Amino acid sequence: MELEAEACYRAVQSRDTRFDGQFYTAVRTTGIYCRPSCPAITPKRQNVSFHPTAASAQAAGYRACRRCLPDAAPGSPLWNIKSDLAIRAMRLIGDGVVERDGVDGLSRALGYSSRQLNRVLLGELGAGPLALARANRATTARLLIQRTDLSMSDIAFAAGFSSIRQFNDTIAAVFATTPSKLRTEVPRKDTAAAAPIPGGVSLKLPLRLPHNVAWSTWLLEHHCARGVEDFSDGRYTRALRMPHGPVIATLTVSTDQVRADLQLTDMRDLAPSVARLRHLLDLDADPAAVDDALLSNPALAPLVADAPGVRVPGTVDGSELLLRTMIGQQISVAAANTATGSLVAALGEQVTDTTGRVTHLFPTADAVAAAGAGVMAGPAARIEAVIRAAESLAAGKLELHHGMTATDLRRQLLDIKGIGPWTADYVVMRQLADPDVLLEHDLVLRRGAAAEGIDIAAARGCSPWRSYVSMHLWRKGIAAQARPRIRKPKGTS
Repeated sequence: MELEAEACYRAVQSRDTRFDGQFYTAVRTTGIYCRPSCPAITPKRQNVSFHPTAASAQAAGYRACRRCLPDAAPGSPLWNIKSDLAIRAMRLIGDGVVERDGVDGLSRALGYSSRQLNRVLLGELGAGPLALARANRATTARLLIQRTDLSMSDIAFAAGFSSIRQFNDTIAAVFATTPSKLRTEVPRKDTAAAAPIPGGVSLKLPLRLPHNVAWSTWLLEHHCARGVEDFSDGRYTRALRMPHGPVIATLTVSTDQVRADLQLTDMRDLAPSVARLRHLLDLDADPAAVDDALLSNPALAPLVADAPGVRVPGTVDGSELLLRTMIGQQISVAAANTATGSLVAALGEQVTDTTGRVTHLFPTADAVAAAGAGVMAGPAARIEAVIRAAESLAAGKLELHHGMTATDLRRQLLDIKGIGPWTADYVVMRQLADPDVLLEHDLVLRRGAAAEGIDIAAARGCSPWRSYVSMHLWRKGIAAQARPRIRKPKGTS
């Protein structure tokens, strides 16, 4: 990712929060690195350098500013990264693959050698996979130190460190302090409120403005499957299947942030859970950049002006996304939610939720493949297609992870009988956070385009933001569907 130094410095001078997470400012005279909006006195131009990632700044020997907390900024919009390999690697590193499978496991998932991967990441992001994973561990450790009452030894291993010494050395290198002193920098009332139950952690998930809260919450509320999800009292709760055990997440969405209250079985799942929730809500997007681009299109400008900050939904689990999408084919959203809820109740594992809002995990692909046919209702062809997909997932013939390319994922999906272009495009858009998928086969989208007098051809020309165009047309299609039809009196023309 190339950084234009003078443009970066102008952003630092303006303290524009829109650039937080897109690059980091390293100050030679102090040895620290900051987010662009840091409230400290702006350093002189000759004393600063710019880094594409926090890991790059750390690798150059800089420590994190404890005033602006650059590690707490939104993540970089991945479309800013030119290398497709680097994008896919960042997604997997954020999901904890390096901690679980090592750099070799990361390389295998991406289909490259460790040497090739290291060279690409150094060139694009200024840091290799180990340094990027180390930066993630440091952020996780800070959150656990300041947001829980866990012992330092428990935090060290929960954050992914192999030893207490490595944990202490990393905190000293990144934050220039000790873990115990880092804990005292946050008032105790904040940490006490953050962990009211064992395994409980409360976090604020940052985002970039504008943020269309109405659209984000509408998507959460209207796509809830009973048992695994709940939306009530303005809060969304769901169960997540994580590598070390179930996680219950409750999200409260507001204009400038999302509050996440987590119940974790194992603290090692904190960072991957946060990454998946950010992916679900598209929190690392740069909506101002998207809106500016779409506003230049005369046909789409009114839609964007009417709803700035619209985001594209992601997912917390690729297998769940695919199976639910197939279950919901050619039926209403409400019917799909009901059908999914029945499957969850029959085949999902029960979980303990202190809020009482959710009861089960979404069933595994193995469970659906083995017993789904006896649970699901509807056309036989659809049930058979869902079972085939579940069997492919269970056998490892179909992989759904963030390291896949859109081309490979789409091809694998279309190879399964019963999966058509709409399903493949929809899963690619949500699973890979692909910003450039136009769901032109979608009936609701086409209804929205017709209602606004927009030719689909105009939408096709909006690359690389066609996923966001899909959302705007969806909104209009949903609104058009909800309008009551006005019947003309008999005898009128």
